[in-house]
Amino acid sequence: MGGRRDTPEDLLKAGLALHQQGKIAGAARCYEKILRIDRKSFPANYFLGLTCGQTGQYRKAAELLGRAIALNPEMPEAHYNRGTALLELKEYGDAEECFAAAVALKPNYAAAWFNRGDTLRNLERHEEALAAYDMAIVLNPDHVEAHFYRGMVLDELKRFDAALASYDKAIALDPGMADIWSNRGAALLYLDRPQDGLASYDEAVRLEPGDVHSWANRGNALLALARFDEALESYETAIKLGGDDHAEAIFNRSILRLLLGDLAGGFDDYEWRRYVKRPVGNRTFDKPLWLGVQDLSGKTIMVHDEQGLGDVIQICRYLPLLAERGMRVLFSPRRPLVRLMQSLKGGIELVDDEDKSLSFDVHIPLMSLPHAFGGEIDTIPNEIPYLAAEPERVERWAGRIGRGKLTIGICWQGSVRRFDKGRSFSVTEFRSISKIPGVHLISLHKGAGETQLGDLPDDMALELLGEDFDGDGSAFLDTAAVMESCDLIISSDTAVAHLAGALGRPTWVALRYVPDWRWLLDRADSPWYPTMRLFRQTEDGNWKTVFEDMETALRQMLAASEGAIRL
Repeated sequence: MGGRRDTPEDLLKAGLALHQQGKIAGAARCYEKILRIDRKSFPANYFLGLTCGQTGQYRKAAELLGRAIALNPEMPEAHYNRGTALLELKEYGDAEECFAAAVALKPNYAAAWFNRGDTLRNLERHEEALAAYDMAIVLNPDHVEAHFYRGMVLDELKRFDAALASYDKAIALDPGMADIWSNRGAALLYLDRPQDGLASYDEAVRLEPGDVHSWANRGNALLALARFDEALESYETAIKLGGDDHAEAIFNRSILRLLLGDLAGGFDDYEWRRYVKRPVGNRTFDKPLWLGVQDLSGKTIMVHDEQGLGDVIQICRYLPLLAERGMRVLFSPRRPLVRLMQSLKGGIELVDDEDKSLSFDVHIPLMSLPHAFGGEIDTIPNEIPYLAAEPERVERWAGRIGRGKLTIGICWQGSVRRFDKGRSFSVTEFRSISKIPGVHLISLHKGAGETQLGDLPDDMALELLGEDFDGDGSAFLDTAAVMESCDLIISSDTAVAHLAGALGRPTWVALRYVPDWRWLLDRADSPWYPTMRLFRQTEDGNWKTVFEDMETALRQMLAASEGAIRL
């Protein structure tokens, strides 16, 4: 007579007991036996799905829990656990649907709200993610990760003060998590508080000395503080540690090297921008990348632009050098710059790199050209002008704008991106200059910062050029034309400054204490633009002395020239 056969009820009871004791494999065998008897057993599908999730078998877990949900769609935990498996599989859309179902069935399900926030964050639905984290925190105020990830979402939304508050709350709950200190340091850098950021990074690397990311960003804080030797040491530490994040450290080091004038080493490191978390210059084509090694005389090269408008204006000077090497040069600038780039010499062909009919042998991102030409300060191609204004626009604007003994086009603010923070200043910094007898100021400003023009001091005269100024979809065509009628251009570190330099116009640039890499350090001239003069802050954030120096120089020029301006 055969032995007693275990019933599904007996197997479930045994499996749950083993599961509770942490004996996952034994529990799974019990649940599997139930399914051989009854494939539609909700408990067996559900609990076997849990064991698969606990042992990293996320695909199988998602399938089993999906079956369980089909059998009993009213159990919020089933939706939650399936969503967790899908989250591990990075199938964020399906995971979000699971967590949404879980909280619909159980509105006070804190863990599901948190995981829903995580999926929404990965889907870059940041406002919805923020709301989900907020609900998780309402339900569980001491949820450290919810405060932490809430800060990360606020970073993405560029609400850095609020992000900092979230990180501080997370640290108050658990001061031993290095990642929170590291992210706190990043928020402080965004807020232009590098000294406080450095303190956070110091704590991050104390807690986790092997964290490449924290060491790399600690170098950024030291760079912003002009502590260059220490910044280099921090980057080098990150690079030696290696790991997935060391590309970020090499790229960060490139900025320091370029700023210090080591252009060859800096542009070599700069190639690592293609491998960082948010890469640039990494477009791929079905043709090889060229970085200057092979002789390509008689071949066709595709140059594709990248990064900011100012970068394109600065580096497009290298394109004719490719033609001089005997290459046929195709250049794909972004649409707003096409007409300005038509003034480049050397037979450069402007194309759309999305055109499938294009034929070329190699390609190169624009910002790799200095590296390809083995950039050194004394070999920078600086013959100017290398761009030109359209003659008919020059004539038209010359008849429209006002003139003085000294006509100055001004620009005070560029992009509002993170990397541009601190470069800009208020238009009212020009107030004293505007009152110098004989000076006539013209606004060359377009975009962010224009709202300041509605609140100018009564005693500040500034000519505005109207709604049609650069209003036809092409960037800088009118700006370039007006510049030709100006005796001088004064600008913050923006694309306007690069355009003035590329046109060979007399240009003064107001620079923050630690400037962008291209302006180097401790010099009043620029190897990139021979007609440019640089006015630098002597302490971070202090624009007063910069404009006092400019005012003094302008008064001296006017006195010396008696109206005949020589710059």
